[in-house]
Amino acid sequence: MYNLLKGKRGIIFGALDENSIAWKTAERVHEEGGIFVLTNAPASIRMGTIDVLAQKTNSQIIPADATSVEDLEILVDKAVEILGGKIDFVLHSIGMSVNVRKGNHYTNQNYDFTEKGWNVSAVSFHKVMQVLYKKEAMNEWGSIVALTYMAAQRVFPDYNDMADNKAFLESIARSFGYFFGKDKKVRVNTISQSPTPTKAGHGVKGFDEFITYSDAMAPLGNATALDCANYTVAMFSDLTKRVTLQNLYNDGGFSNMGVSEDVLKRF
Repeated sequence: MYNLLKGKRGIIFGALDENSIAWKTAERVHEEGGIFVLTNAPASIRMGTIDVLAQKTNSQIIPADATSVEDLEILVDKAVEILGGKIDFVLHSIGMSVNVRKGNHYTNQNYDFTEKGWNVSAVSFHKVMQVLYKKEAMNEWGSIVALTYMAAQRVFPDYNDMADNKAFLESIARSFGYFFGKDKKVRVNTISQSPTPTKAGHGVKGFDEFITYSDAMAPLGNATALDCANYTVAMFSDLTKRVTLQNLYNDGGFSNMGVSEDVLKRF
C-alpha cells in the first residue's frame, strides 16, 4: 500500500457488482487511502450489490440518475458535505445501449433508443462535469476520468451505436477538459480499456469470441478490470497532474497491432 490517494475525496459512478471496473476501482482507491461516495441510478442499485462495496470501503451510496442535472446537483452537494470538502477525483463508468439490449442492428436503429443511449453513455459525462464546474466543487489539480473503448476509432460491427456513444464521450472529455484545465486546473482524461467481462460487456453479441481474439492480438494480453482500476488510481494521483485531454489506451498493446503471430496461426 502506497497511500497514493491519502486525504483525497471523490465520486465513483457505475459500480454494479464485483466484476465491474468501477467496483475494482473503488476497492483500489480505498486501499490507497482515498475516500469517496458511490453512486448509480436507483434501478441499477436495486439490480446490483453496491451495498456490499459500500460496507467494505466504508462509503455512502447516493442514488442519482446521471442524465438528470437536478439529481447531479444534489449528488455533488451531498458528496461535498459527507466527504468534508471539495472533490479531488471522479470516475464516470457508465454506458448503455438499448438498441444492443433489444437486438436492433446498427442499420435498423430505434432512434428513441439511440437518444437514450447517448444521453446515458456520453451526455451524462458533460452533465456531471458541468455541475462540478458551475458549483466549483473540484479542488485544483483534481482528476476526472471516463471509461471508453477503441470502437470510438475503429469498426467493431456488433458494438453497434455504443461506438458512436464512446466517440461522443471522448470528444466531450477533450472539449470540457480544455475549460476545466484552463479555468480550474482540473484534468480530464478517458481510459480506453480492453474488452472486459463485465455485465455490460457480455451484452455485446459475440463478446466471448472477441475477447479471445483480442487477447491473442495484444502482446501483453487483455488488460483486466483490476489493471484498469490501477491505471485509474494512477490518473487520480498527483503523479499524473499534468496529463489531460488524453485518450489513454490500457489494452495490452492491441490498439497498435495490425496482426499477431498467434492470430495468423489460427488461419
